[in-house]
Amino acid sequence: MSDIIVIGGGPSGITAAIKAKNKNNNVILLEKNSSPLKKLLLTGNGKCNYFNEVFSTKNYHSNNIDIVNKIISDKNLNSVKDFFDELGVIPKIKNGYYYPFSNQAITIKNVLLHEAESKGIEIICNSEVLDIEKKDKFIIKCFDKEYTCDKLIVSMGSKAYPKTGSDGLGYSLLEKLGHSIIKPLPALVQLTSDFKYLKEIDGVRTDVYMELFEDNKYLDSEVGELQFTNYGISGICTFNLSNYVTRGLDEGRKEVIKINLVPFIETLITPWLDNYSKKNSNKNLTELLEGFLNYKLVNMLIKVSDLKGNSYYKDLTNEEKLRLCHNLRSLEIPITGTKSYDSAQICNGGIPLSEINYQTMESNIIEGLYIIGELLDMNGNCGGYNLTTCWISGLLAGKDIGEDND
Repeated sequence: MSDIIVIGGGPSGITAAIKAKNKNNNVILLEKNSSPLKKLLLTGNGKCNYFNEVFSTKNYHSNNIDIVNKIISDKNLNSVKDFFDELGVIPKIKNGYYYPFSNQAITIKNVLLHEAESKGIEIICNSEVLDIEKKDKFIIKCFDKEYTCDKLIVSMGSKAYPKTGSDGLGYSLLEKLGHSIIKPLPALVQLTSDFKYLKEIDGVRTDVYMELFEDNKYLDSEVGELQFTNYGISGICTFNLSNYVTRGLDEGRKEVIKINLVPFIETLITPWLDNYSKKNSNKNLTELLEGFLNYKLVNMLIKVSDLKGNSYYKDLTNEEKLRLCHNLRSLEIPITGTKSYDSAQICNGGIPLSEINYQTMESNIIEGLYIIGELLDMNGNCGGYNLTTCWISGLLAGKDIGEDND
């Protein structure tokens, strides 16, 4: 009989525990919170976007992107589908995004906990780990008790959204055991800016095409809804680009978002606006722009373009027209920072994938130690990509332990 301990009752930890449990393994899961899977209930706005139809390294960020490609292999992705089929989860697929058909994250939580219970996994809540040592066995020290085990799975989460119990302690414990850490930074997070007119456009949501420039060089782009706030910008497009921005800012790079406010215009903007203004020649500039933009954006554009709202487009100089068209097509928002870990969905950075056996998630440094989930330097965009990392890493670690001791 082998003793297995899993630290952390998030998606990766619960999954690993389920797969590691067999007739020859005693599996205990230690959870810091009063109940497991607390953060899972918040995903997908409470609906739990747990998977996606399309996977590519373009959806991920890591210092070892070649290893990411091996982890998100077709074989491993199919194993996630099989896992949820076995649990009895019926998916609702919308634009490639997988949700439970109930549209409730608690469905995923319940099926995972039911499976863990049916296998006889002991889940001990309100159990905060303070230290880990490795002698003949692993020694896990909590406030009021000490545990020992033959194999240890660490799934303690990142520093993101600490209200759910993720405080980053896992990084320091693993560093003490010999692993290196790529500095964790907030990711999938709102961006802050000193753009002059933010308060005037606070709360506006609009569909855009966004481009990120780092030190004046194009990095990446996103299409979708953008939300302006009084401190900067938010929305899924912003979150996805934040994966680059957070690291760039930390390294002292200049980060600028350029926003195309009229992505529906597929031709050159100047002749389009010339033609549009001729069809609406009785409207002044404010009235003209309100034909396709939120009125708050119109007032901001007129100011940032140094124009007057009661003037008429036909009376503008060529220079004034070019200024307006440039701001419509490429409004520049300088990025000064990000919101904190309290607002971040995940972290950028963590345990280097080069220190992990990507086929089993076992440490290359300490035998019998497995590292999974958000602790790894492998973070994805919005769309179920981060949860899929949790499922895959949990399945690989649990399977390696479960089959090895079956």
